[in-house]
Amino acid sequence: MELWAGLLVLALVIALLAVWRLWPKRAQLSPLGQEMLRWVLVLAIALGVYSFGETLVSPFRNTQSVTVSSGTIELPREANGHYYLNAKVNGADIRFVVDTGATGIVLSQDDAARAGLRLETLAYIQTANTANGSVRIAPVVLERFDVDGLVDTNVRAYVNEGVLKGSLLGMSYLRRFEKIIITRDMLRLER
Repeated sequence: MELWAGLLVLALVIALLAVWRLWPKRAQLSPLGQEMLRWVLVLAIALGVYSFGETLVSPFRNTQSVTVSSGTIELPREANGHYYLNAKVNGADIRFVVDTGATGIVLSQDDAARAGLRLETLAYIQTANTANGSVRIAPVVLERFDVDGLVDTNVRAYVNEGVLKGSLLGMSYLRRFEKIIITRDMLRLER
């Protein structure tokens, strides 16, 4: 559906440009009126790009690919320089930032709840040292960690008690792979 929304926005921008070029009464406007019309057109295009820019670009962007038979995962580098892995944790879609500086898999409170973990029963008995200081964490076991058909069961992880914008995929998961290959724009994990 995102592709169709992007194509619709592109069609609207082309229609606005065609109206500007082909509108015969444009020449009858005063210079100030013509300039104002140009700015309305520019602002309309800028608003469209701002509102739907991600939709326009996403169909052409590389996405995560998994080859289950060889146990290979390829992750493209995002524009912000990070690699992200999308997985189903206990059936819930969760996006992880790959963090080689993290020892384990660390779930945010929101992601843990979406994965079916009961937050009120978690025991925050361990601490982790982060760039922002120490934070308490609760050890958990994830019944199912599915990356597009590449499935691991009974995966150890932690739930962060503090505020965490997203979840982290640390070395405890990455060590499950024989090779970790990082090129300029791709992270490849091979079992």
